[in-house]
Amino acid sequence: MKTFVKDGNIIIKDIRNFTLSETLDCGQAFRWRETEDGAFEGVAFGKYLKLAADKEGIILYDTSEEDFLNIWKDYFDLDRDYGEIIEAISENEVLKAASGFAGGIRILRQDPWEALCSFIISQNNNIPRIKGIVERLCASFGEEIKEGFYSFPAAEKIATLTLEDLAPLRSGFRAKYILDGAKRVASGEIDLDALKKLALDEARQELMKIYGVGEKVADCTLLFGLSHIDAFPKDVWIKKAMVKLFDGSLPECAAPYAGIAQQYIFHYARMTKLEI
Repeated sequence: MKTFVKDGNIIIKDIRNFTLSETLDCGQAFRWRETEDGAFEGVAFGKYLKLAADKEGIILYDTSEEDFLNIWKDYFDLDRDYGEIIEAISENEVLKAASGFAGGIRILRQDPWEALCSFIISQNNNIPRIKGIVERLCASFGEEIKEGFYSFPAAEKIATLTLEDLAPLRSGFRAKYILDGAKRVASGEIDLDALKKLALDEARQELMKIYGVGEKVADCTLLFGLSHIDAFPKDVWIKKAMVKLFDGSLPECAAPYAGIAQQYIFHYARMTKLEI
């Protein structure tokens, strides 16, 4: 990977396994939107970003070198060699085929609280509704960064609210889970940063102390917000795909990269219209 500055933009060249649409529109984050010109724009860590791919590489518009180094390089997981991971899991023929369908996915390293709150909202929900609830949450309680774009409200802010305050979000039964999570994080009872250093099972159990957080929401938080790429979120659909493709057990070669493999499996099953 090489980077350089051109006209106030950061250009990323010679990076493998990074496709914007596969990464930003695969259901791991809910604050990115595609523009009419094929670019993407959104907010992470309190910063607005527009980015696009062209013949020069991936362009991060109006981005300082400082923000690239301090935020976006880590957020897009640019230091990880996904080609090496694909090679490792390709010992299994099914995973070799699966990685060929969506090998441009990278696991975003999101703000831990945003990931937790977003996946609490995702329960028994579809992506358009999730995005709508998240946007209303940010517009109501975040800070405007750019017209129409808001920061994700901190747990400390949400913890001061009531169910009545959250009613306009139309989040239904999830509102009480959001409040419980915010209060536990704001009080320090759940130290999200500390969970990055715990073993997967121990970190999962800590998150499941939050009212309404089960294994799937915990594993999504661990994978997309806490850098546990060995976390493997399982919904009913993925469980069926695992039985169909692997007799229920992930191949051993993929265990250290289970979360990345999960993304490949999901897209493989969807793109091949696997009957499950």
